[in-house]
Amino acid sequence: MIQAADARRDYVEAEVVSSFDKTRQPLRYILPTGDGKAARPVLVFLHSWSTDYHLEQPEWVNAALQRGWIFMEPNFRGPNKRPEACGSEAAQADILDSVTFAIEKLNADPKRIYLAGASGGGHMSMLMAGRHPERFTAVSAWVGITDLAKWYEEHTVKGVPQNYAKMLAKSCGGAPGDSPQVDQEYQSRSPLTWITRIGDLPIDIAAGVHDGQTGSVPFQHSIRAYNKIAAQRGAAVVSEEEMQQLWDNSQLTSPHPQDTEVDSTYGRDLKLRRNAGTARITIFEGGHEGLAEAACACLEEYERPTKSSSAVNGAEKSGK
Repeated sequence: MIQAADARRDYVEAEVVSSFDKTRQPLRYILPTGDGKAARPVLVFLHSWSTDYHLEQPEWVNAALQRGWIFMEPNFRGPNKRPEACGSEAAQADILDSVTFAIEKLNADPKRIYLAGASGGGHMSMLMAGRHPERFTAVSAWVGITDLAKWYEEHTVKGVPQNYAKMLAKSCGGAPGDSPQVDQEYQSRSPLTWITRIGDLPIDIAAGVHDGQTGSVPFQHSIRAYNKIAAQRGAAVVSEEEMQQLWDNSQLTSPHPQDTEVDSTYGRDLKLRRNAGTARITIFEGGHEGLAEAACACLEEYERPTKSSSAVNGAEKSGK
């Protein structure tokens, strides 16, 4: 295993021309060792809510590089405090453009395009899974926001919007309920609106059981995204009673056998784990955090063809 001190941390800065508005948008990447003649997987890592693509995440870098993967960070319009960011069409295009760049310029393997992120990156990972499932091999989303209007409410105290609520208002044009147009922005930028469109895309969703109490995104956001997928597939959902037990006691009264299985990639006790086909939810002993090794260990299980941007655009134009 490559240790943090040994990993190549010389990022290469690059730009792509946005397929959405033709502006030049930044990204950065690190290549693993080797000559690069053979196509390699790429981990497209999405930065958190209040940061940009210069977010330092050595655990994620090392988890990718030790597997011989390319590590890439698109900017997707930076912190979520303006309309161009926060799940906008422009931000989505920036992520898709980074995938195209990785395939065309860095010889990334189109059958192993992995997407991951935590917090705001978890939000955007789930949104991309629902909006553009054909472009990714598998997705790992950690402690992500899935319902922006609900999150605004959770960060409003006695009618006064706090920091994250203020950022949401700047992104969506106001507070929920201000106008139909504003409400549409909250809805269209929320993963819950789109998550059932993932098709056969494998998705791994995870959150710490204490998030929402010691962190900023209640773990119920993650469970409700999983529940929508499970319900669509005819699988059992996580009940409201089970969610309340986790919230009140950090454990289930009557866990299923898989809820307490040992997963060495986590290095944490599991509180809940359920599967609905290739969708999985894990609630673990922890808070507002993403576990890079666990994420990459799950992602590397999958190899799945993806479509190029030209193939997608051609299908859209032909009405297929």
